[in-house]
Amino acid sequence: MSVHLSVRVDEPGHATYAEQAWRLKEQIRREEDVLKQRQQFFFSAYRRSRSHLLVDDDRLAGFACVRHDGYILFLAVAKWARGEGYGTELVRRAMRDHDRVSVHVRVSNEGAIAFYEALGFYRVRRITSYYEDGGDALYLRLGERPSLRDRMGEILR
Repeated sequence: MSVHLSVRVDEPGHATYAEQAWRLKEQIRREEDVLKQRQQFFFSAYRRSRSHLLVDDDRLAGFACVRHDGYILFLAVAKWARGEGYGTELVRRAMRDHDRVSVHVRVSNEGAIAFYEALGFYRVRRITSYYEDGGDALYLRLGERPSLRDRMGEILR
């Protein structure tokens, strides 16, 4: 990680860095065909979450927006900043306030799935047609493993 890294936080109700986060998300969407959320949804979700932002030499390296229940709404790392531990740091910051965190990942996003699983996330379930464009998602969780009762409930849904 860079020695010039600074951490910024937008608390729920604030959107100081939302525009920068939106631009990074859109750049990744155009280049990788992931993070396809619409602008209105993105800004609404951003304002409702705690957003952790990593800035390297005044450039946004990555961000994670985390809901009050530990659900990661968005996690994005700029292409130029990947492999530097920024994604791991964002998940670590999400875990500070929660015993467990969770996330949905597009099934076709193999890089993100590998990233989360390398951190210890486990697959809870696959959801067909989760995304607006009909894409399937994996629901992943990090933290306490569910009890047998919880797992049976998931199977029977």
